[in-house]
Amino acid sequence: MDAIISTVFWVIVIALVLFLVFSCANIVPQQHAYVIERLGKYRTTWNAGLHFKIPVIDRIARKALLKEQVADFAPQPVITKDNVVMQIDSVVFMKVFDPRLFTYGIENPISGLQNLTATTLRAIIGEMELDQTLTSREEINAQMLTALDQATDPWGIRLVRTEVKNIQPPREIEEVM
Repeated sequence: MDAIISTVFWVIVIALVLFLVFSCANIVPQQHAYVIERLGKYRTTWNAGLHFKIPVIDRIARKALLKEQVADFAPQPVITKDNVVMQIDSVVFMKVFDPRLFTYGIENPISGLQNLTATTLRAIIGEMELDQTLTSREEINAQMLTALDQATDPWGIRLVRTEVKNIQPPREIEEVM
């Protein structure tokens, strides 16, 4: 009887140890990074591969995707230098270059990027007249990329490309054109 209890005891102990080891093992996929906190403080960033964490003490604070991502923003009302209101929508291609900054640099990086894109676009278009706005997409894209990339560096985001997708002037001006 003692042999059976001893065997059951050791089976349970081995099962618990195996469970603990497997629950602590984490496989980070390619083009991902995990930001690890130890007792609520930044500890390290795990890149692709097999990693082990200490249960209860370590936790995965954020799983960051390192692939290039597309952020498509809704049309924004913009006023040109000659007081014409038009709708412009844009697309931003971005890549996380520092998972730690991406986690701790700003609360919501995508929302921050959307608002920053809208205000930057308004500032750029506000210095142009309607005709210039309709004919200089490349110039607008280049100015946006430069301004946004500098502003998003503290967030761990690098902008790869920005594109003005659609410029829609008011109907009255479209009819005249």
